[in-house]
Amino acid sequence: MRRRILVSTLLTVAVTALFLGGPLALATWQLVEDFTRAELTQRLEQLTGTLEDTGTETPPPGAIELAIPADSRLTIETPDAPTTEYGVREVVDPVAESLPFGPGGTITLAQPTAIMRAQQTQVVLVVMLLVGFSVTVGTGVAIYTARRLSDPLRDLAARAARLGAGDFRRSPARYDIAELDRVSEVLDSSATALAQLLQRERALVGDVSHQLRSRITALQLRLDELSTHPDPDARREALAALEQTERLTGVLDDLLESARAARAVGAEPVDLAEALEEVAREWRVPLSRAGRSLRLRVPEGMLARVTVARLREAVGALVDNSVQHGDGQVTITARAAENALQVEVSDTGPGVPEELIPHVFDRGVSAQSSTGLGLALARTLVEADGGRLELYRARPPVFRIYLPAARTDDVAAGAPAADRSGPR
Repeated sequence: MRRRILVSTLLTVAVTALFLGGPLALATWQLVEDFTRAELTQRLEQLTGTLEDTGTETPPPGAIELAIPADSRLTIETPDAPTTEYGVREVVDPVAESLPFGPGGTITLAQPTAIMRAQQTQVVLVVMLLVGFSVTVGTGVAIYTARRLSDPLRDLAARAARLGAGDFRRSPARYDIAELDRVSEVLDSSATALAQLLQRERALVGDVSHQLRSRITALQLRLDELSTHPDPDARREALAALEQTERLTGVLDDLLESARAARAVGAEPVDLAEALEEVAREWRVPLSRAGRSLRLRVPEGMLARVTVARLREAVGALVDNSVQHGDGQVTITARAAENALQVEVSDTGPGVPEELIPHVFDRGVSAQSSTGLGLALARTLVEADGGRLELYRARPPVFRIYLPAARTDDVAAGAPAADRSGPR
């Protein structure tokens, strides 16, 4: 888009310069000639006026010096007297003007055309410089306009892509362009709505799963009791019903696993060092403005099977929570645990109040005047990739994320073909 805006604007400037600069140069060229001839005519009028006032046919020396420019020739022709010439003997390629003088006489003033051509060239050069300056200014304006429009659009496209990938962070960036600011606000509203929708979906699935499991467990207990009934027919039907409830439990587990797999469809092996370094780079500036620092302790080579956008959003929400409610240095730590990877976000602040500990991940719960969505959203995003987020320690606060480690087949599939084929 930047290229199209730049090319179209430059094309407009070039066409304008061509259709205005060319005629303007020709007009100034002709205008200088008209001014030169008008100046010669004015000199002749002054000289003839002097001659008529004195009543003679020979002008005084002072009037001749004023009338004749440098390298010019004045010729006075009368019927009853020989032709009188003043100035240079010969003018090469002259530009001349004549006026009638007396009874049948003529007075002519000629100067070299080269003088007029030099003035014409200077004026045309000034016009071309102004046209060139206009083209340069137009080019600068075109580059500025193209960048001012294309950079925000690229930023909005990247935000839309992150939104589709599960990154629901709001962005404070505005561009002082009403239409683009409106799009940015709509993206922020959509991100909030999608985050709330995802959280409600996750809560609904969890509630439905819990209720179904509770009812199935109660049903299984009743069927277990009936399976010990002395009546053989009742015992046989109870065992058959018990088998169906076990199958129903298996179907429920499969459906929940399919739902988790569908949510984590974009999960792939991710190097935690690279992903968390991006989060740290983003939050170091806000922390430094608050007089705080961020420390990152992540070993190399730790691969988690997650969605990059969700991981960045979840960890970013935890760091943002520490910025808003914590104090001191923020530390992001990653370590390997049994069958999982752990990512901890901690600070040295006062921690979570005792009354909020059971509800710290509930939507709308906040110790201050914030929205109370950050921690709830972080847990939802982590769980969407098959992980788990919990408050490991309340004071000083430590939030711990459990992430699934990358499987061997994932790593092998992501390796280059030459690496997998082995030596030849």
